[in-house]
Amino acid sequence: MNSSFSALTCRDTLRIILQKLPVPDLARASCVCRLWYSVASDHEIVAGAFKAPWKLKDVIGKPVSGSFWRDNGIGKFAISHRLVRGDTLARLAIRYSVQVMDIKRVNNMMSDHGIYSRERLLIPISNPDILINGTCYIELDTDARREVAVLYLEGDANRNSSLNRMTTEQGKRRILDSLKRSMQVDDGTAQYYLSISNGDPRAALSEFSEDLRWERKVGLT
Repeated sequence: MNSSFSALTCRDTLRIILQKLPVPDLARASCVCRLWYSVASDHEIVAGAFKAPWKLKDVIGKPVSGSFWRDNGIGKFAISHRLVRGDTLARLAIRYSVQVMDIKRVNNMMSDHGIYSRERLLIPISNPDILINGTCYIELDTDARREVAVLYLEGDANRNSSLNRMTTEQGKRRILDSLKRSMQVDDGTAQYYLSISNGDPRAALSEFSEDLRWERKVGLT
């Protein structure tokens, strides 16, 4: 067998090669054969390709749809803004340097009045530099009816302590809300997986995914 061909059928070699590819090329590589598909579909590799162009520190969570990873354009990202009294679309557009129509489009809003029935809005990202060294959470926003990589700006100064040690109630609530959206579960379930993972959201999602796989295997779901 040709040595070059043998190298391309070695899983470890393929990982080294494929993890350097951008998202579009990684999608094409997954169509070559079963082995290539298996390696190219690995969560670590697709997540790495997804965040590389934006120099993100981390992307936490697994999307409901595998096709989520196929597009890592700036439109796949959004800032989470928790609504407070006095917020209007016009004020938010000015604050974040975006257009009102773009906010409405991302949030699936037909009119400005839709803001009053929501706890938060997704804000389109106008300056990609805001993503550098940031952490995004993959969430299914039920109001916007879309999966998006969400960046939380609140408490950036305490980001590391919030994520790793859960030192503030605001940090706990933010992470719990993100897990609920990613897992599509209730408060209690999200809290359970977070507690058995020592407050690590990535580990909590991993535990949840493992339990889902087990339930499917034994026919519980």
